[in-house]
Amino acid sequence: MHLEVRKLMLATTLALMAGASMAANKTLIYCSEASPSGFDPTRQVTGGDFDASAETIFNRLTEFERGSTQIRPGLAEKWEVAPDNLTYTFTLRKGVKFHTTPYFKPSRDFNADDVIFTVQRMIDKNHPFNKAAPADFPYVSDMSLDTNIASVEKVDANTVRIKLKTVDAAFLQNLAMSFASIHSAEYADQLLKSGKANQINTQPIGTGPFVFRSYQKDANIRFDGNSQYWRKGEVQLDKLIFAITTDASVRYQKLQKDECQVMAYPRPADIKAIQANPKLNLLQQAGFNLGWLSYNVQKKPFDKLEVRQALDMAINKPAILAAVYQGAGQAATNPMAPTQWSYNKKLKDAPFDPAKAKALLAKAGVAEGTEITLWAMPVQRAYNPNAKLMAEMIQADWAKVGIKAKIVSYEWGEYIKRAKAGEHDSLMIGWTGDNGDPDNWLGVNLGCEAVGGNNYSRWCNKEFDTLVVKARTLSNQAERTKLYEKAQEVFKRELPFTPIAHSTVYQPLSKSVQGFKVSPFGLNSFYGVTVK
Repeated sequence: MHLEVRKLMLATTLALMAGASMAANKTLIYCSEASPSGFDPTRQVTGGDFDASAETIFNRLTEFERGSTQIRPGLAEKWEVAPDNLTYTFTLRKGVKFHTTPYFKPSRDFNADDVIFTVQRMIDKNHPFNKAAPADFPYVSDMSLDTNIASVEKVDANTVRIKLKTVDAAFLQNLAMSFASIHSAEYADQLLKSGKANQINTQPIGTGPFVFRSYQKDANIRFDGNSQYWRKGEVQLDKLIFAITTDASVRYQKLQKDECQVMAYPRPADIKAIQANPKLNLLQQAGFNLGWLSYNVQKKPFDKLEVRQALDMAINKPAILAAVYQGAGQAATNPMAPTQWSYNKKLKDAPFDPAKAKALLAKAGVAEGTEITLWAMPVQRAYNPNAKLMAEMIQADWAKVGIKAKIVSYEWGEYIKRAKAGEHDSLMIGWTGDNGDPDNWLGVNLGCEAVGGNNYSRWCNKEFDTLVVKARTLSNQAERTKLYEKAQEVFKRELPFTPIAHSTVYQPLSKSVQGFKVSPFGLNSFYGVTVK
């Protein structure tokens, strides 16, 4: 064969091989909005944290179908519930592998010991691991799981029994939430023995679709696809990279240049341009979310109802909807999303009335020129696309009624930490539903046990709390609805926070991305996703 022909054939073969290799090595880059506070889902509360941990590295006993509020078997392949609804027996999935990394090599498959460790750590403050690595578990305490789980028992290597003290109608849904991710007991034991227990939050080990590789704060998080993942066919990416990009405009620029294929939280102002871009898809759905302004009722003058009512009616919500949400939001009235069953449709907002607000403040003895702090989130969230602008508008509204609000902000992790400690006067925050149950709105964000957790108003009302706790123990949805509707009436009467808006969720991505589904819970999952 002629030498030049042979060279041409060899070059063609090498090119085809290189092309095949590139096709096989599928990488997806996600432009996320903030650095995570860590990688231990049990201690986290934000969607960005869960995206980087629970949705990638971990699994749970029960799990939500992607893009749905329906639960499916997870690490538990089936379960039985006793007639009294207090005892749950889980049959665990066999053959599930924990991740192998440079810092941990498992000697066994997932089993009952891992469930026992995970649950006991969540509910027992005196657990040896908690003494070595003290941490708060906000969801666990806010949902009263630490006081309601009576016991967790290993029946055999593949069976676990959990007993409750009182009925929890949403218990199986709760176990599907991100915070309930299952840790490796073997890895935890290794960390404990080496005096490195806190490493559970920086070098995670799970059974999930992606294996943690590295993290550079404010830069990137790198994952490898889990080739041993127990759900066959759900891992279609070789590499997943979170490119941490706090500026929404820069995220959009990167998406346009294909420097990332999926981006978080577009600016409302960019929606039309994204829709018109032939290289991009824009997924959207009604948001299962709520943005609000909390009043710290443990601080003066917010301990007075008249003050909260005045500040509430001084806020020009229509103006905020127009400027901040730009047509992609709906005015909020209740402490939950309108699509949540048990939403009380009879409740109404007080009308925007600065004159009446000023009179109420005077009646409450609040001097004109009183100074307070107004905390504004440093990041975009599904429920609030521009907290800085919203804060500036509320600041201007309150100035008209004689209140001087100083806008305060911190790095996102620090913001949450300080807010839980109650350092704020008033605070912008919000929520995207976690599990489709009303308790996830009312109990987690407003219950007495949630003070110091997600109850940023630090409001504990006996009447409200009694209704919510009772509803949690019932299985009849109609009966629960009546109690939740009454609880919302108490909320509206007492106004621990001002509901601002529900936001439409937009998810821009490259047309090369296939299989991505928008989560009703505001999470971003990349299992089942591939790129052309």
